[in-house]
Amino acid sequence: MKELLTQYANYNIWANKRIIEGLLKLAPEQLDSHIESSFSSIRKTAYHSWGAEDVWWQRIQLIENWRYVGEDLDTPIEVACEKWIQVSEDLRAFIEKQFDDKALEHVFQYYDSEKVLHKQPVGLTLMHVFNHATYHRGQIITMLRQAGVTKIPYTDFMGFVRRK
Repeated sequence: MKELLTQYANYNIWANKRIIEGLLKLAPEQLDSHIESSFSSIRKTAYHSWGAEDVWWQRIQLIENWRYVGEDLDTPIEVACEKWIQVSEDLRAFIEKQFDDKALEHVFQYYDSEKVLHKQPVGLTLMHVFNHATYHRGQIITMLRQAGVTKIPYTDFMGFVRRK
């Protein structure tokens, strides 16, 4: 499991960087124009992705009173993207520090946003984090197309695997 999660963590960083390169080229009007999706703009979707990774990072670190940064839309896009990559790298470093698969099977507990207590294995939680990120990157790509962007970043896992 550690090897697989490390691979997915590396993929997550690679794909996030490709999305971020595109985001940083957008005009504020493109970032903030209303586009129908899970979140109503490219910026809101990107900040949610950053915020979700950050919340899971805090939970895995056993921070009981975690803070969700994904709604802080006053954070400049450059700063948000820098912090997004940092938390992605923190997740990878966490995985790399685990001694073996057993450590990733450890069950931890956390409270969700409704203050409901949950218990689940760390490894499955990380799989969720990376799957969630892929889902929202796909939304961002669709939103970029709707915003008129023609140079779309390729973020498929196989593109990561085949890169040279």
